Amino acid sequence: MRECDVNMIESKVFYLKNLYIAEKPSVAREFAKALKVNGGNRDGYIESEDSIVTWCVGHLVTMSYPEEYDPALKKWSVETLPFFPDTFKYQVIDGVSKQFNIVKELLNRADVACIYVCTDSGREGEYIYRLVDQMAEVPDTKEKRRVWIDSQTEEEILRGIKEAKNIHEYDNLSASAYLRAKEDYLMGINFSRILTLKYSYTVKNYLGRDKCVISVGRVMTCVLGMIVRREREIRQFVKTPFYRVIGNIVLADGTFEAEWKAVEGTRYFQSPLLYKENGFKEEKDAKKLIEELSGDYAEPVVPIEDTTRMAGQTMGIGNSETGQPLVLIEKVEKKKENKNAPLLYNLAELQNDCSRLFKISPDETLKVVQELYEKKMVTYPRTDARVLSTAVSKEIYKNISGLKNIPSMRGYAEWILQNGTYKGIAKTRYVNDKQITDHYAIIPTGQGLNAFNSLHDTAKKIYEVIVRRFLSIFYPPAVYQKLALTLNRNGEKLFAGFRVLVEPGYLPIMVYSFGKQKEEEEKYSKAMVEAAMLLKKGMKLPVNGFEIKEGETSPPKRYSSGTLILAMENAGQLIEDEELRAQIKGSGIGTSATRAEIIKKLVNNKYLNLNKKTQIITPTQMGEMIHDVVASSIKSLLNPELTASWEKGLSYVAEGTITEEEYMKKLEDFIQKRTDAVKGMNNQYQLRTCFDYAAQFYKNKKDGAGGKRSVNRK
Repeated sequence: MRECDVNMIESKVFYLKNLYIAEKPSVAREFAKALKVNGGNRDGYIESEDSIVTWCVGHLVTMSYPEEYDPALKKWSVETLPFFPDTFKYQVIDGVSKQFNIVKELLNRADVACIYVCTDSGREGEYIYRLVDQMAEVPDTKEKRRVWIDSQTEEEILRGIKEAKNIHEYDNLSASAYLRAKEDYLMGINFSRILTLKYSYTVKNYLGRDKCVISVGRVMTCVLGMIVRREREIRQFVKTPFYRVIGNIVLADGTFEAEWKAVEGTRYFQSPLLYKENGFKEEKDAKKLIEELSGDYAEPVVPIEDTTRMAGQTMGIGNSETGQPLVLIEKVEKKKENKNAPLLYNLAELQNDCSRLFKISPDETLKVVQELYEKKMVTYPRTDARVLSTAVSKEIYKNISGLKNIPSMRGYAEWILQNGTYKGIAKTRYVNDKQITDHYAIIPTGQGLNAFNSLHDTAKKIYEVIVRRFLSIFYPPAVYQKLALTLNRNGEKLFAGFRVLVEPGYLPIMVYSFGKQKEEEEKYSKAMVEAAMLLKKGMKLPVNGFEIKEGETSPPKRYSSGTLILAMENAGQLIEDEELRAQIKGSGIGTSATRAEIIKKLVNNKYLNLNKKTQIITPTQMGEMIHDVVASSIKSLLNPELTASWEKGLSYVAEGTITEEEYMKKLEDFIQKRTDAVKGMNNQYQLRTCFDYAAQFYKNKKDGAGGKRSVNRK
């Protein structure tokens, strides 16, 4: 029995109590309910004879602005930069000072024997409590235990309390949280001030504005760079036409398409006439090929087996009796393909799907999932993992059983339980302890369903998406029969393929009641597919003519709010250097908890436009100008390499691989060098050229940063 439990027993004699501090009032109420703290509701806390439950309201404490160190620093000046405090100062946030004082008094009460820290289980939640503890000057002599839970069900809350560890076991996580805040603070203040002092006059005059603050940050400036680069790639893109040659092959009750490709051993292999192996740069060359394919064989090919019975034709060597050209089947590949259910949702994947399906922004998705979490319906939302832990997989039948109470899901849940498919889940790719840092994937708890009918429509839809993704992993894979054909005509090769769904497996559960996400429809008739499956090497089939299909290259797609979240999560894919890409794998830009807020901030700053109907993101003129300012002064801020490597460094601190001191030295060196470099720059004239280039695309639009007409000032 732990000391804290002893205190709990002793409290009946010595009136000692345990204090539980949550991040929000709603979460605190769930803890009070689970602990059966039925005492009176006080102002800012709930108390019984042996327990006290209180709460923060998000952040109660924040970092102080520079003027709190020295009033002279309120005025922005080049001479005072860079700003590095010897000791960082913190202050209580004005709007929540009352609750802070209540919490401070409770934490320091003489009758509080043990403090259970129940803020959200992650780096941000750790930071919220540590700041309160620091400002409230809670003595180290008090025992403090960290509660780490994955959902707010009563069972999970009690487990978390029972297994709570000494808070000092989370000191590395706390250190990384403090460092992340210091990093954002120092970069934001120093770089925003130096760039504003250096370039705001140029920017505001160009736009005809009264004032301009150039706001930059470690993560948000990198994201701005991604959006501007993509927009400029689209502008600079030049469409290239190409011409593909298609043969319409006769079979059974219709025709199927076979595509010509210039493969090794054929006449056009690596020809300069080609755009790619399956298309020509000019239409005349495609027409010439069709003439070659339509004529008789130059050299007779002796058929291995006559197949006229299948097509209902009598075939000669080069053409059928009807004059149709013939193709020889050179190769037939048949194989079954198993398609497994996708991995479970992490926050980024869920935000992407909700952006695509419901056209809602990532911060709206997070808000809804947080509500579902607080209603005990889903597990912790701010997670990067897409798998389950071994421990939770052993009890997963409980989650499934609870879902029988949802009429639309009852049949699926009952099938899983009756067939026992959940029993072997621990041996599948859906369970992997090594891929989990703080929390496993977002899944339904199977509880809290009494709140289902009261959910608004969007919340119901998001919950359904999570449930269907979860249940699908307990179903068998979808099975396809695939057929690939290699056809020969006059020495040239054509390729065709069939894909037939044999067993639907998990697919029916992934057909949503909204938007109807379906598998691809069968392209060909049942009779044709059956005939295709009987084809063999050496058979010949007639061609109902060749045709040209004209296409053109497509520009890159603009980011949607969802695809941007995924791009931020998978920053390594944006990095060319293979070694660095491997080094930062799993880090990404920002964190699952902050990415949505970063996008929202860029939109609020009017650096980006977010189309609410389509969720497509584009830069504003102001956003492009800020991008150009940064590109000409502190270019590395725009690079995913830098942002992701800083995030990786924070992970190393959390793991205990590097120290806080090592990290801070690297950070201060970086800021010092870049700030000094900007001080010596004289590149305003060159910037005007960049501004002129961007301005032409906003000529008849209102400036997204201020509402005035964009002007092209020389």
